[in-house]
This record gives sequence, structure tokens and C-alpha cells, in this order.
Amino acid sequence: MKIALFSDIHANLPALEAFFKDLDSRKPDAVYCLGDLVGYNVWANEVVNEIKKRGIPTIAGNYDFGIGRMSNDCGCAYKTDHEKANGNISISYTNEIMKPEERAYLRTLPAHIKVEYQLNEDKLNLLLVHGSPRKINEYLFEDREEKSLLRIMHDADADNMCFGHTHKPYHRTLQETAENKTRHRHAINIGSVGKPKDGNPQGGYVMLHINDNSSILDKDSIQVEFIRFDYDVEKAARAVEASPLPDEYADMLRKGY
Repeated sequence: MKIALFSDIHANLPALEAFFKDLDSRKPDAVYCLGDLVGYNVWANEVVNEIKKRGIPTIAGNYDFGIGRMSNDCGCAYKTDHEKANGNISISYTNEIMKPEERAYLRTLPAHIKVEYQLNEDKLNLLLVHGSPRKINEYLFEDREEKSLLRIMHDADADNMCFGHTHKPYHRTLQETAENKTRHRHAINIGSVGKPKDGNPQGGYVMLHINDNSSILDKDSIQVEFIRFDYDVEKAARAVEASPLPDEYADMLRKGY
């Protein structure tokens, strides 16, 4: 089974359209969106409607949660006064352009999705969150201490945990031994479709490969494929520059930071 997972579109319609084109060519068996449909660009309503049109199961990102409630707080961890000032412009602008029906959709998105498989007389689950199971805007970076990441997954009963929020893709396999059995948990950051921050301006997403022999006891029986795709970055960047949004956001798209 091929499961496509994508996140953090952030109102970037050209990126979303290119993602769908790439996705359709790969013919996944299931598709899930891990949130943050809006913010930082001009096509917030259009992105929401494209997701709705396809009937894609979607969870709320921190930005969706804030905009859905017409809040002036997106739950973003801005570090400097400059970042906060730019962020305030973005959430104010997004609140201004959001239409009632699209805002209502964001407001009713679930916090997480858990999918459970019964394979080889053993269960295998997949937990989909935006930030972490504990908090919608918690950042799980790649260098997080293994004990901490294992504890988060163990407490959430997550064999495989997929998340976004940092916009930096990675895959870590974590081992734990109990009752003479070694279990392998997979922590997967799926990256960002519309606002990558790993130095690569291409959009990104993940294709998860699970088969009828996949097991938590075999770390190689679950395959994680990171996919990058080209899109019209200039179109997205120029849209930012033609809007009240900070021009710096256009530069971020061009350089992938």
C-alpha cells in the first residue's frame, strides 16, 4: 500500500497544483494532509477548496487552528521582534481574506488521525499529527533526544508517527526492547509542500510504503520515500510581493529557508 502524506501548504496554490500533478502520476492508495493550509501567501481560500474538492482527510495545523477561530495568534514560535512583526502582518492579512465557509472548515478539522492495520496477527498503527501528539505547535526537530522522542511516541501508542510543522523532512527509526522483543518505531517529518525550510525551494512530501508483511518487529518492512517536485516558485513569490505581506516571505520561497 502506498500512502501519500503532505503538509504545510501555507496558501501556496502553485505549489499545491504541482504537488497534485506529481501525486496523480504516482497513484497512491491513500492520501492524508497534516495541516497548515493557510498563512504566508495569498491563496488561502483556494487551497482550502482544492483540499475539500478532493475529499482528502485533513488535520488542523496551528495556523489553521488560529485562523479558524479568527485569532491573532497562529501559535508560531517567532524568535525575534522582527519575525513577530512580520508574523502579525501575515495572520492579520489571512484573517482579512478568509471567507466564512472556508474558515468554518478550518475550525472543524480534527487534531489528529490514527490509522490501524491488522497484519500478520499483529497490529501496526500510523499516527498523523501536525506538531506532536502533545501539542499542535510543538516542534519535533531531527536532533531531538531519542529518549524524549520515544517517550512521546510510547505515550501516544504510536508505532509510526508522521508530522510536519518544522518544514524540514527527516526519518528516524527508534528501537525499544521489551519482553525479549525489539520494536522499531518510525518518526517521520514529511516536510512542506508550499514553504520548505531545508534550503531546497522544491516542494516536498512523503510516500509511505506498507505491505502485508510490514511489522513493528522488522524495521525495514516500512519504507519511507521522500519526494521533491518543481513548481512555479516565481509566481508564488511575486504574489507575495504584490500583496501586503512582507517581501521577505518571497525571498524565503526562492531560497527555501
